[in-house]
Amino acid sequence: MTEPEIIAALRLQAIPNIGDITSKKLIAHCGSPNAIFKDKMRNLLKIEGIGEMTLKGLYDTIYLKEAEAEYKYVMDKKIEFSYFEDRDYPYNLKHCIDGPILLFRRGKMNLRSTKIISVVGTRNITGYGTSFCEAFIEEIAPLNPIIASGFAYGVDITIQKLAIEAGLQTIGCLAHGLNQMYPKVHKKYVSKIEENGGFLTEFWSTSNPDRENFLKRNRIIAGLSEATIVIESAEKGGSLVTADLANGYNREVFAVPGRSTDKFSKGCNDLIKRQKAHMLTSAAELVYLLGWDLEEKKEKEAIQKQLFVSLDETEQSIYSYLQMNGKQILDIVALECKLPIHKTSSTLFNMEMKGVVRPLPGKLFEAI
Repeated sequence: MTEPEIIAALRLQAIPNIGDITSKKLIAHCGSPNAIFKDKMRNLLKIEGIGEMTLKGLYDTIYLKEAEAEYKYVMDKKIEFSYFEDRDYPYNLKHCIDGPILLFRRGKMNLRSTKIISVVGTRNITGYGTSFCEAFIEEIAPLNPIIASGFAYGVDITIQKLAIEAGLQTIGCLAHGLNQMYPKVHKKYVSKIEENGGFLTEFWSTSNPDRENFLKRNRIIAGLSEATIVIESAEKGGSLVTADLANGYNREVFAVPGRSTDKFSKGCNDLIKRQKAHMLTSAAELVYLLGWDLEEKKEKEAIQKQLFVSLDETEQSIYSYLQMNGKQILDIVALECKLPIHKTSSTLFNMEMKGVVRPLPGKLFEAI
């Protein structure tokens, strides 16, 4: 994105009545963030669901100044960011209608991965919850998922520390800007997490860890992942909000059951009882319900196939891309593999003859 487009996207984030859903409607209508501010109000009011109150403040220059100041901060501090249409925007979150139009990040995380699990729970983790976290990470580690959480006390920091110890990437989703860290006592874990994942936030450097920000942050935790696990929760709490958000995104939700007399198992037991979550007693159940065991089998078969079929460098590049991204049209394969279309077409034909790809209707191809 160009500087004017980034500033325009920041400006949209700054305007009080315009959220991410409305921002995306405006961008789709006008073509880009910057084009919105060059359009006339009467044209924007033709967009379904957008009224004058929503657009109040759209042309107010105070938000432009705020956006310019934040842009300068981001550039000065070399903070990485992802626009919702960028390729490096989190894959799962891209499918959430209210996903942030801009995300800021720090660390070395693989946001294109679909194999992300969000783990949430009480800040008052018990020995039972800690034992489950330890067993879960030990069992799931061979599949190399990314563990996302909120970097808070209790379940969050417990599961993230265990993920690092197991050599897994972990993402801390923050309710404030990257210029600070909350809770302060967790600063000692920052460098380890940045080396083995990182931190993600939609909030600016001017944002503090206010209560409403944590509730807003929960949608990122839920949307980022393929599944959300609630390990321990009281009858009410932010973990249950995250579970509801995950259900709203049609993601799988799991809850660890506990005794009916345990205060911090009541929320999990209620989720299971109301059929808002699968009961989870081991990582194997999650792996089965998500179909990850089938994925692993396919990957092993693909590796075995490569042992017996000789692929040149170009063929291997295309095969690896299709294996990772599934069915793709010819033009996209050429674009992503940085090859001319004629070269991609002839290479795919050779690969078809070798039995490693198959053509599908609509110029689609998939790895076998």
